[in-house]
Amino acid sequence: MEKSARKVYIEFFGCKLNQSEVESLSVDFARAGCRPVKTGYGADICVVNTCTVTHVADRKVRQWVRRIRRINPNALLVATGCYAERNPEELQSLDKDMLIVSNNQKHNIVSMLKECGCLDGSGQSHALNMKDFGRTRSLIRIQEGCAARCSYCIVPSVRPGYSSRPPGEIIQEIKSRLTAGFQEVVLTGTEVGCYYSKDHSLNDLIKRVLKETGVKRLRLTSLQPQQINPALTRLWEDNRLAPHFHLPLQSGSSEVLERMKRGYSIEEYLAALELIRSKVKDVSITTDVITGFPGETGRDFLDTIDICRRAGFARIHVFPYSRRPLTAAWGMPGHIDSRVIKEREAELLKLADQAARDFMLENKGRVMPVLWEASSNGVWSGLTPNYIRVYLESNVDLYNTITEVKLGGLWRDGVEARNV
Repeated sequence: MEKSARKVYIEFFGCKLNQSEVESLSVDFARAGCRPVKTGYGADICVVNTCTVTHVADRKVRQWVRRIRRINPNALLVATGCYAERNPEELQSLDKDMLIVSNNQKHNIVSMLKECGCLDGSGQSHALNMKDFGRTRSLIRIQEGCAARCSYCIVPSVRPGYSSRPPGEIIQEIKSRLTAGFQEVVLTGTEVGCYYSKDHSLNDLIKRVLKETGVKRLRLTSLQPQQINPALTRLWEDNRLAPHFHLPLQSGSSEVLERMKRGYSIEEYLAALELIRSKVKDVSITTDVITGFPGETGRDFLDTIDICRRAGFARIHVFPYSRRPLTAAWGMPGHIDSRVIKEREAELLKLADQAARDFMLENKGRVMPVLWEASSNGVWSGLTPNYIRVYLESNVDLYNTITEVKLGGLWRDGVEARNV
C-alpha cells in the first residue's frame, strides 16, 4: 500500500443498519486507495454516520463532532445519517467546514469527495480483510425504509422511501465478506421482515444465502411479531441460522400498543413467542421496551412488567420514551413526568438484569459453539449462536475461530466456559 494513502476514520451511532453502512463505506474508501484507521487522531478524513432516534443519540453525535475537531483540527469532517437528515443546519453550526450528506446520498460519499477534490483517486485500490473492519461479524444491508409509522418513531421521516436490494447483489456482497475472512453474517435493514425484491421474500433470500454461500453462521436483526409464521421458523432447521430472534415488545399493554400504532396486540405477540419456541431449538428471544409513552398509566406499566417476567426474554433493552419532532406522539396528551419515567426505567432495568442472568443460567452445563472475537489478559470472549457472551481462559490464538465449549456459571456480563 502506498505510504501516501489517505487515512480515514469512520464512526457510527445507533442501529445495526448504520453499522452495515459503515462497512460499505469502508470498502468504498479502500477501493479509492484510502487506509482505514481506528481513531480520529491523525486521520485525514473523519466520517460519522449519525442517529437521531432519541435526544441522547443527538447529544452523542454533537459530542463526537466537537471532540474530533478538538483533537484533529485539520481533518475533513463528513456527517451523514439520520441526524444529518433531520437537522443539517444544527450539525453545520457545530463546524462550518463539515460536509453534510443526506441519507439518500451517503452511498455516494467517496464519489462526492473525488468530485470536490478532497480525494484525488491516485491511491492504490485494495481489498479489506476482516481485521480492517474491526469486528468478527459482518452486517449486510438487505433493505431500507419503513412504512409502519409507529407513533413514537422518527425513522420513516429521516429515511424516506422504501427499497430492497436485489438478492444477487446481496449474495455477492456476502461472498466478498467471506473472502475477507468473516464467518458470521448479519442481515440487517430498517425493517428486515418487509424485504421483497424480484419476487424474493425474506424467506426466499435466506434460502438462497444458505444455498449459494459458504457462510458458517447467519443471523437476522429485528423482526416484528406479525412477521413470524411457520414457513419462516422452518428455515431454522438449518443450524447455520443462529437461533436468536430480536422481537420488539415496546409495551405490555394492548392499549398502549394501539396508541403506538404497533399493529399487534399482546395476545398476538405472545402467540409469536410460542410459535418460535415450538419450532426453533435452543432459541433466545431478546426485546425492546419503551417506558413513559404518553398516557402510560401505572396499570399499563405493571402490565409491561408482568409480560417481561412471563416471557422468558434472554435480554431486554429498556428505553425511556424520547419525544421526537415529526412523530404523531409529539402532540399527544398525557406526557409523563421525567421523574416517573426514570423510576419506571430503573425498575425495568432491574428486571432486565435478572432476566439475562436467568437465561444464561438455564444454559449452564450445555456444550455450544462459540465464535471468538477478542482477548484480554489471556481471557477470550465470544458469542454462542443464541447470543450468550462467553469467556474462556486460553493461551491459544482463538481469534475468528469457532470452537465448542461447555458453559459454566455467570461471569462479567456473560458466562465462563471450559474446553470440551
